Amino acid sequence: MTHFRPPRLIILSGPSGAGKSTVTRRLLSECRLPLRLSVSATTRAPRPSERDGREYHFLSQQQFAELREQDAFLESKEVFGSGHWYGTLRREVTDGLEAGQWIILEIDVQGAVEVMEHSAFDAISLFIHPGGMDELERRLRDRGTESERAIAKRLETAAEEMSCLHHYQYEIINGSVDTAVAQICQILRDHQETHTCSKN
Repeated sequence: MTHFRPPRLIILSGPSGAGKSTVTRRLLSECRLPLRLSVSATTRAPRPSERDGREYHFLSQQQFAELREQDAFLESKEVFGSGHWYGTLRREVTDGLEAGQWIILEIDVQGAVEVMEHSAFDAISLFIHPGGMDELERRLRDRGTESERAIAKRLETAAEEMSCLHHYQYEIINGSVDTAVAQICQILRDHQETHTCSKN
């Protein structure tokens, strides 16, 4: 007999260039679970194509600071060099879970570790990477969008993030998006279902 467990928080993170956004989009469209992506908050201004509540919750510096004082964030940080704050609103997760949805946090490693260490949520944590630093460097260079200095900084950060792999329940090597998505979907289905034996 199969019983379905309550919805869960899903933490999906890994170094820049690992393909997190692509995998997340595919999960939302293909995985047969009531998945929803948590929308982060930020103090940066919206870009022309962005809409409040869809890409981000756009907040003023004062609004963000007040919410931090109220402990409204599961995690938050200031991105040095930009002066902007980013964070995960607690209500984004709790409202979704209460509505029966499985909430995905597509988040950087620093934020993920903070959520896992300090939150009461029983999260399913997945660390995505492309298989090694050489492959990660190749992907970053293939983008052709960043300077050598920026690539070197990303690789330095990625090496630090890879050292956090032990904090996660699952390691997903994203050599193929199809395979990674199928693997994650199966992991989530295994967490959704619990089987019990009943006597006839």
